[in-house]
Order: sequence, then C-alpha cells, then structure tokens
Amino acid sequence: MGAAGSKLEKALGDQFPEGERYFGLENFGNTCYCNSVLQALYFCVPFREQLLEYYGNNKSLADAEENLLTCLADLFSQISSQKKKTGVIAPKRFVQRLKKQNELFRSYMHQDAHEFLNFLLNELVDILEKEAQAAAKTDPETPPPSEKVVNGFKNGHGHANGPQKEPLITWVHKNFQGILTNETRCLQCETVTARDETFFDLSLDIEQNSSITSCLKNFSSTETLNAEDKFFCDKCCSLQEAQKRMKIKKPPHILVIHLKRFKYMEQLGRYKKLSYRVVFPLELKLSNTVEDADIEYSLFAVVVHVGSGPNHGHYVSLVKSHNHWLFFDDENVEMIDESAVQTFFGSPQEYSTNTDHGYILFYESLGPGNSN
Repeated sequence: MGAAGSKLEKALGDQFPEGERYFGLENFGNTCYCNSVLQALYFCVPFREQLLEYYGNNKSLADAEENLLTCLADLFSQISSQKKKTGVIAPKRFVQRLKKQNELFRSYMHQDAHEFLNFLLNELVDILEKEAQAAAKTDPETPPPSEKVVNGFKNGHGHANGPQKEPLITWVHKNFQGILTNETRCLQCETVTARDETFFDLSLDIEQNSSITSCLKNFSSTETLNAEDKFFCDKCCSLQEAQKRMKIKKPPHILVIHLKRFKYMEQLGRYKKLSYRVVFPLELKLSNTVEDADIEYSLFAVVVHVGSGPNHGHYVSLVKSHNHWLFFDDENVEMIDESAVQTFFGSPQEYSTNTDHGYILFYESLGPGNSN
C-alpha cells in the first residue's frame, strides 16, 4: 500500500486527523469477511477505546493466556501505535486464533461476514464473563455472568426459584446490546403478554426499492396469529386468535443492522443473493420503539458484499472517520466522497452489472441519554 498510502495522506493533507491511523489488512486467502468487519469495529470508536483500555489493564494476562479477545486487543493496539499514519498490517495472530477456535472459519470457502461478527461478539462476551467468574472467586461481590446471546438474540427468562440476580453487563453489551419486546395480545380477552429479548444486531427482511425505515416498519408490523398459528392464552386457558408485534424496548448505543440478502429459494434448492436496492440513510431516526420516541443515529460503517451469489464474492467496508469517508478493500485504503455511499444501496433491476451491495450497517446513537 506504499503508493496508495502516500496517496491517501496526500488526499487528506493537513486534514489528516491527529493520532488516527488508516491501515489496510492483509488477506490470508479468503479472510476479506474478517478484514471488513474488523475495520468497521476499529472505527467504532467507543468499542475501540474500551478494548484498548482493557488491553492496557491486562497486558500480563495477554502474555499468559491467548484468546480471541487478547488477539483482537493486540491487533487494535498494533494499529493505533504505528509510527506511520498509513500502511498494511497482517492480522495473522487473530486469524490463526479464529480458525483454531471455530472450525467454520478454517476452510478456504467463502465465509459470511455477519456470522463472523455474531460469533466474535459472543466470544468476547464469553471471555469477559469467564474472567468475571474467576474474579468472583476472590471477590464474592462480583455479579454473576449473563446468558449467551445466540444468533443476535437472547431470550429473557425469569428465575422460577429464588431472587433473580442481575446479569453481568460487559462493555461489549454496553456498546451493542439492545432489548426487543415481543407483545402478543389475545383477541378474546385483550390480555397483552410481553416477552423481552436482547440483541446485538437486527436482521431485517428486505424488499426491492425499499429503505431501512420501511424494513424496520415491517419488522415491527402487527401480525395476526390464527388457524394453525393460534396463541395459547394463559388467561383464557385455551388457544386463541392473537395479534403479535416486535418493538424496540431499549435501543442500543451502536445499532448494527444486517440486511438479509441471502434467501433460500425452494424452487432452486439453494440460496440466492437478493441484489435489491435498499436505501440506508446517513442519519437514521429509529421510531419503532416502545416509547415512540425517535432515536437518532449516524451511519459510520458499512460492510459491503461484492458478487452475484452467496457462495462466492468478496467483502469490503466503507468507514466514516472524522467526517471523511474511506474505502477499505483488504490491503488497500482510499478516500471516497460521501455521495459514493449511495452506490452501495443495491440494484433497482433484477440483473445489473453493479454487484456491490450494503450488507451490514453500523449506526451510532447521537443521543446523550443513550450512551448506556
């Protein structure tokens, strides 16, 4: 990236943010899915700062016991402490640890960036919880660990016996975790049953020529449960017709939206990529909340899937840093215009030469009251 790096420095000139580093990541055969997500997380500033703080407090632990968290913290520390402003870093130790940890990522097949993000966040939480458990043995005041978030969601369960203990909230939770409430209203007795679920990301169904706002509206739309899908109402003690809807009870500080671009087609017997045009705004108002208060978010990263199908292709990322937009493609980093972001919305027609489509969106809350 020598020439590209100097080109980037030249493009930014005296506007190059002080103390910031823009480094490409080397690709180890098929690791673009990993590189694109790591760049988005690196430029998630609150997450980066807390990870580096953790690293500073646990340097001796990192030497003694290697895990995915210490490898990630080591990588972010390496990038942030570089003397040069731009360049390329090989995330070799992190990738080796990832492959050792999960056989899913060992092959040279095309991997899914969303699956990787989900696995990584859950793994970081697991490690932090185990450390808290170990600390609790020496300090009984330490709170117990929380339940694992699976596939972006976690069911909220009360304890049948004894007092309910507060789950451990790690700095990963503080950044990414939100709470959904699943409301079901019996149409016979009008009783509303609410069940809470936590999430690290929202997976949204998409439609052609739509927007994130309309996808979120569909996500929270009322669904009628009837015929074979009737709801068992505890008050009526029988199956009843009901109305169900999902709303956001507690919006996260960092809202991660996964667009479901890969759909299983029964008639084809395989997954197909949906190249639909889905507009994602630079500023998003989240209105499908329980309080019906608009929460404002600002887009700071997009993981883009490049390619026409689910089993092959490439991942790149767009990142907003200090009011500049940057394009990260493995080792290469370049500046792009803000207006270029809209070229990644998708294709308005079924068949198009443009195969670069926004896949995972990262928004940060602008509200001071939502910083957890």
